[in-house]
Amino acid sequence: MSRDLTATADVEVRRIQPYQATKAYLCPGCNRDIPAGTGHIVAVPHSAPDLRRHWHHGCWAKRATRAPRD
Repeated sequence: MSRDLTATADVEVRRIQPYQATKAYLCPGCNRDIPAGTGHIVAVPHSAPDLRRHWHHGCWAKRATRAPRD
């Protein structure tokens, strides 16, 4: 597992390769599916690892400049 440059003291960021992505997830940045087989980012809070979220690469990169989509 490599750390993305946007990891913080509160969140560990993992890059998931397409061959590792065996399930579909819902991105909290755009509320759209991340299909199985699609590379993406997993953000894991250190204080609550069970609250990890799976993000599209672009949504993670722009999360500070845009509001979540409904």
